[in-house]
Amino acid sequence: MSAAPRFAASGLAEPASRRSTRPRDLLIVDDHPIVLQGFRLLAEEAGIARVHEARDIVAGYRTFHRHRPSVVVTDLSFRDDGLSGLSLIRRIRALEPGARILALSMHRDPVIVARVLECGALGFVLKDAPAAAFLEALEAVANGRSYLPHDIAIEIAMLNAGARDLPLANLSSREMQILVLIGKGKPYDEIAEILALNYRSVVNATATLRCKLGVGSMAELMQIAAAQARTLP
Repeated sequence: MSAAPRFAASGLAEPASRRSTRPRDLLIVDDHPIVLQGFRLLAEEAGIARVHEARDIVAGYRTFHRHRPSVVVTDLSFRDDGLSGLSLIRRIRALEPGARILALSMHRDPVIVARVLECGALGFVLKDAPAAAFLEALEAVANGRSYLPHDIAIEIAMLNAGARDLPLANLSSREMQILVLIGKGKPYDEIAEILALNYRSVVNATATLRCKLGVGSMAELMQIAAAQARTLP
């Protein structure tokens, strides 16, 4: 028998207010076919009858708009689009404020995970976590509860406690996206196209980044950006 947790699995009766509810359907957004297949199998093992899939944020948003699944599971990084998963989370929450979203990623930067929660995701899980951890996270989010790996939750708490001493913690989600794309060597015009911004907005955001991070030159900013980009898959 599998050791993975099951939705609403219990040998004892639970109070109605604490009883787990199985999601009726699920949307998984990821650009790796093998990852999609793996999560589909896990979701089916958990007893979820209908699993929708999307391989980019545009298709993810359209699929959510059409089917309104109970839970959305989305990666944060799509090819060369930096942290475009944050944009998808924001757009879904703008369309459906009660949407239940679980973010997943290969990197564990507490600053970025904090941004994930600020954008409206209820939970975060690492891609290399055991299957049981993914199912636990999925169950929590499906029932409207937050979920974070314990060690990352502690790091975020420490981050919040010392935010004044950590410049990256003061960046907005959009500024983090621009910083990562700069670190990937993207020019301003390409960043504007990827993030659906105008060129001047990217230029102004870059100037704001230099100010917030306390750097005097573009070269210094690019060094910080490159270090941040290396934390992404």
